[in-house]
Amino acid sequence: MRDIPIISMDKICKKFPLAVGGEQQVLFDVSFDVMQGEFVSIMGPSGSGKSTCMNIIGALDSATSGVYKLYGKDTSTMEPDELATIRNEYIGFVFQNFNLLPKRNMLDNVMLPLMYRGWGMADRIQRAKEMLKLVDLENFETYFPTQLSGGMKQRVAIARALSGNPKLILADEPTGALDSKIGNEILRFFKKLNKEMGITIVMITHEFEITQYANRVIHIYDGRVTYDGKIPANESVLIKSEQRNKK
Repeated sequence: MRDIPIISMDKICKKFPLAVGGEQQVLFDVSFDVMQGEFVSIMGPSGSGKSTCMNIIGALDSATSGVYKLYGKDTSTMEPDELATIRNEYIGFVFQNFNLLPKRNMLDNVMLPLMYRGWGMADRIQRAKEMLKLVDLENFETYFPTQLSGGMKQRVAIARALSGNPKLILADEPTGALDSKIGNEILRFFKKLNKEMGITIVMITHEFEITQYANRVIHIYDGRVTYDGKIPANESVLIKSEQRNKK
């Protein structure tokens, strides 16, 4: 039997109401699948619709029309509580600005998703310690976010994302707040997670250089998928796909 995609987007459209009346459409018939074990970059310039696409993938927002299935489950039929549950069980989020709780130490930050799952304290502590060790921060359990560098904060955010053993890591501009050296270290770690642990990663970015760490790029321009395939040798291929979309 054919494997079920982790992500299945079928003719997804998204419209937002305008304050002056009417609507603005930001996604147009977006369709793609992501299978278990893929490392996919969703790339596009500012205003392209990639962030809206990410919010739908993460069950943080819903499509105006079309069908989005996460692991075969149609999210359009789910109530808010069901969406919250599926986010917690299926997706690990990594954000550009880390989203760590400033008044909690690193161990507490990594344990947080497990609390919402109802894990007991002893199990939460053990799992959080394992995840901090995985990202080489086992000696920083009692540190607070203000005591860590940007790269260390992002590694804590990755440990938190992995704590619930998610099927999918959704990373939104994960190196946007980091310098290039530290950013490349984080991207190499994502590559390692994907290659050695088989974790599916979908990474949102506007930079072509960052897509080089993925195995596939989905390019979005003016709310439409203009390219979906292997990483091209240079960005001109994607630019040409934008130009074709303008015609």
